[in-house]
Amino acid sequence: MANGTLNKVMLIGNLGDDIKMHYFDGGGCIGRFPIATSESYISKQTNERVTNTDWHNIVVRNKAAEICEKYLKKGDKVYIEGRIKNRQWQDDSGNTRYSTEIHATDFTFLTPKGENGTNPTQQHNPNTPQAQQPTATTPKPEQPEDDLPF
Repeated sequence: MANGTLNKVMLIGNLGDDIKMHYFDGGGCIGRFPIATSESYISKQTNERVTNTDWHNIVVRNKAAEICEKYLKKGDKVYIEGRIKNRQWQDDSGNTRYSTEIHATDFTFLTPKGENGTNPTQQHNPNTPQAQQPTATTPKPEQPEDDLPF
C-alpha cells in the first residue's frame, strides 16, 4: 500500500453485454463490458421485494481481454477484482464527459459449464506469468480430520 491508500474493488455480477474489443497498433488490446450487481430487500412501506441494480463498466487488457472475449458471454456470472479509474474527455459536441471504470486485475468465471456455453469456473490473474491460459480451478486435496474445533 503506497502512501497508506488503497484502491480495490471486488464485484460479482452478470454481464450485460458481450465483450467489445479494441485493438491497437503494436498488438495491444482492450476489452470492455458492463456487469450488473443487484441488492434486494423487503420494503417496510409496501412489504414487497425491491431490487436495485447497479451497472459497472469493466476494462480488461491484452491477454486477459482475449480470454474474456473467448469465454464470457452476455448473462454469464463473473467475479471481478480491480481498481476504480475515472476518465474525462470531450465528446463530438465539445461537452466534457466523465466515466467511472473498473480496471480488472483478476477475475474468475462463475457460470457453470453448459450454461451459456462457457467453460467451468475459470480464474485469471493477468499479473502472474503462469496465468496466461485459463484453467479450471482444482479442488483442494482432502485433508485428514483433526480434533480442532474450527
